Amino acid sequence: MSPASLLPFRLIATDLDGTLLRSDGTVSGRTREALAAATAAGAAHIVVTGRAVPWTRHILDALDYRGLAVCGQGAQVYHAGEHRLLTSVTMDRQLAGIAVAKLEAEVGPLALAASRDGLDGKVVLGPGYEFQGYELPVVAATDPAELWSAPLTKVYVQHPTLGDDELTRMARETVGGLVDVVLAGAGIVELLPLGLTKATGLSLAARRLGVKAAQTISFGDMPNDIPMLAWSGHGVAMANAHDELKAVAQEIAASNDHDGIALVIEKLLAG
Repeated sequence: MSPASLLPFRLIATDLDGTLLRSDGTVSGRTREALAAATAAGAAHIVVTGRAVPWTRHILDALDYRGLAVCGQGAQVYHAGEHRLLTSVTMDRQLAGIAVAKLEAEVGPLALAASRDGLDGKVVLGPGYEFQGYELPVVAATDPAELWSAPLTKVYVQHPTLGDDELTRMARETVGGLVDVVLAGAGIVELLPLGLTKATGLSLAARRLGVKAAQTISFGDMPNDIPMLAWSGHGVAMANAHDELKAVAQEIAASNDHDGIALVIEKLLAG
């Protein structure tokens, strides 16, 4: 029996941070080998990340990744091999501003950042926003108006005292009818265009590849991955995942630092 006949999925969708990437920002050799074996067996691998394209493409280039990637929480479908943005969804800035004002009326002043649209769109940090991450392109704005001066894919919000889960809950209760609210990582609460999720972008990319949801296995670690796992035929949460994601996952893998993706794929390939 050939390896292709043993692999029950035609598409492997992986989040980046906390999932495909280890804590040091690298992909293990074992995981690379497992994904290469799955590709040789006839499956496609697609990265589905909350990062916008400018924060993702250097990782894809380093991996020699040439396929499609879903970026910006589903807002962008990017062709890594051609360095081309295929689709992009932007926020209604007026509506986003109303949502921020309504949320601040409920919880008090927020620190904001905004992700600009496009292949080279930078993240603009408003006063007081604490950027947590790798060496990525950001611009510090002294005037809050700069956040709203160009098309955006998302707005980041931080609160001086509320924790991530509480801020996410309060935002959903207060402005959930205007924007979508996701918790994407530690200190990363985002406001998105209403109805936009990772599943939105993944379904578009899968359609381009001729693959159905039932033929897809997905891996994630945070609540923003819930729609992606729900859309896929089989959803896997990493051992290091948020409890909300583990609660809906069909399988719990080892952590991102212990080759969780590789272990699942190797088991599938072994039949």
